[in-house]
Amino acid sequence: MRRFGRVNWLGLYTLALREVIRFTSIWTQTVLAPLITAGLFLLVFDLAIGSRRGDVMGVSFAHFLAPGILMMSVIQNAFSNTASSIVISKLQGNIVDTLMPPLSPLELVLGFALGGIVRGVLVALAVGVVTFPALGLGVAHPLWVLTFVLLASAMMSLIGVLAGVLSDRFDQMNAITNFIVTPLSFLSGTFYSIQILPPSLQVVTHYNPIFYLIDGLRFGVLGVSDRPPLTGLLFCGGLTIGLVFWAWRWFVTGYRLKS
Repeated sequence: MRRFGRVNWLGLYTLALREVIRFTSIWTQTVLAPLITAGLFLLVFDLAIGSRRGDVMGVSFAHFLAPGILMMSVIQNAFSNTASSIVISKLQGNIVDTLMPPLSPLELVLGFALGGIVRGVLVALAVGVVTFPALGLGVAHPLWVLTFVLLASAMMSLIGVLAGVLSDRFDQMNAITNFIVTPLSFLSGTFYSIQILPPSLQVVTHYNPIFYLIDGLRFGVLGVSDRPPLTGLLFCGGLTIGLVFWAWRWFVTGYRLKS
């Protein structure tokens, strides 16, 4: 397989393309279903408490909620794309087919992650295109929106890679989803501004990377946020670099992949 410079670009592209084809072949589950779920979240929460809640941070509750729901969809789908891909390969016993080609550990990590990134971006696009016009919602800072959607997709795809390597069965992967990813998502300011929290809980929230992703996207869409978007960019960007190194190290050693 040809290499261009130090990177096997063709192999990297092939692996990423395989991951994209894998989820687009069942697009009703991987793209349409998150869109419907996001729409139901917005409808139910707005009907149930929107009229009593009033404005949040100077915007209507529905508008405040929309970026958080969109980001939750991105987070969950980017994570599940890479995690499920690796777990399925391990269960079917064909993970070796991915490890044997002339791809370096870093290329393997990036190939899996790119598939999750594409899914995260497509889900964000689907949710945004359908729900934002329905709410009469525009985008205040498009570049910040794109930055945080890509950053969230990359970060959660890498966490999904780690979860997939760590898990040998779907119940183990689901435990990571149910006890780590979902709680962090719900306790990240999706449905509220952290300004209403006691000071001690605000401090704890500032260590939750998903808070920065949601808050950053909210700034990009609405122009309001609890923290400066640059803070979230630096925090989550640094964490993403660390996750790349962590996943690379596991692929180098073959941890729970070659045994």
